[in-house]
Amino acid sequence: MTGPRIDVVTIFPELVEHFLGGSLLGQARRDGKIDVRVTDLRAFATDKHHSVDDTPYGGGDGMVLRCEPVVAAVEALSQPGARVLALDPRGRKLDQELARELAGERQVILLAGRYAGFDDRIFALTGAEPLSIGDYVLAGGELAALVVTEAVTRLIPGVVGNPVSAEADSFSAGALEHPLFTRPREFRGLSVPDVLLSGDHAAIARWRAYESARLTRERRADLTLGEKP
Repeated sequence: MTGPRIDVVTIFPELVEHFLGGSLLGQARRDGKIDVRVTDLRAFATDKHHSVDDTPYGGGDGMVLRCEPVVAAVEALSQPGARVLALDPRGRKLDQELARELAGERQVILLAGRYAGFDDRIFALTGAEPLSIGDYVLAGGELAALVVTEAVTRLIPGVVGNPVSAEADSFSAGALEHPLFTRPREFRGLSVPDVLLSGDHAAIARWRAYESARLTRERRADLTLGEKP
């Protein structure tokens, strides 16, 4: 195994485990190719009700994740060199470049936020970096943590059956992937481009490069300008 150990800290471990049990991630875990662990934040609560949240100082709607259980969880899980990320809409936005960066870490701890967010002291005490998966708000950080987990683990050798697939993905080369086609050759009046049926590998490569550039210009011009999405 060459990828990082990934720890997901959540108040809904069953949700995370259910997703991790299926598809490529589930098989990779069973084969020992990735080490993804799920920790119940409530296990670090100190009261009889196992509460991990409280009302915000200064008033306002919603509840806030408390310092004590989150900091205790990070301290219990952290190994030397661990990188701690808190799923938070105010953070750096996840992209393929960051996924590759995380794939090279020794350990990644993902804190799944809930309620109105984290007590801000958690960031200072754990060194957690806020991380967002997009400019929108979810009910909790579990889905975001799973997005990060899948983006990172599929870059680990052996997780994706064909390693070329990961290398050819959208964003891997700073552009969107070219259009894809499969059987049937014609469907409802729409045909597969002739070049893909020609057997001319050089021509196919040129077509794919051209179509990749075209789609990127049309749909994500910011990528062609060298800007981050």
